[in-house]
Amino acid sequence: MNKFIRIFRHQWLDRSDTLRAVPDDLAQRLARRVAASEARHTGEVRLCVEAALPLPDVWGISNQHPLAGVIRARALGWFGKLGVWDTEQNNGVLIYLLLAEHAIEFVADRALTRCVSPAQWQAIVDRLAHRLHDGAFEDGLTQALEEVSALLVEHFPSVAGDPRLNELPDCVVRA
Repeated sequence: MNKFIRIFRHQWLDRSDTLRAVPDDLAQRLARRVAASEARHTGEVRLCVEAALPLPDVWGISNQHPLAGVIRARALGWFGKLGVWDTEQNNGVLIYLLLAEHAIEFVADRALTRCVSPAQWQAIVDRLAHRLHDGAFEDGLTQALEEVSALLVEHFPSVAGDPRLNELPDCVVRA
């Protein structure tokens, strides 16, 4: 893609585009689904939908720094900023969407990474991408949340009688 077209697209999109993609009512439903998911396991799930990359990140896309690497770095930045890496059992997951590039990244903390293969994560990403491409934004995110929840229940189930500490907010980050 032409670099100037990419720059224009990232400068054109802003938070209002994120709010159109994830309006308040959808954000509330997704937050309730995250809370329901977390009641079944000890992990933490965060959703982050970002309209576009900052200009320096877009400008830095090159053969030496390909788009996929820049997007991954941005998702890792959100992973840190939102504290997903800082959960007690190191089993948090960030689902990151970048609207300007129609990109999806899943970032899992180290305990979960040991249990779930990259192929399993990629399969969830592929199904989510297919649903988003078809315009089924809510259905796609709901399905992805259910699949992530199933992995967390399998590897980090909640224990009956143990109080469940919600370490991170359940709300969708819309940037």
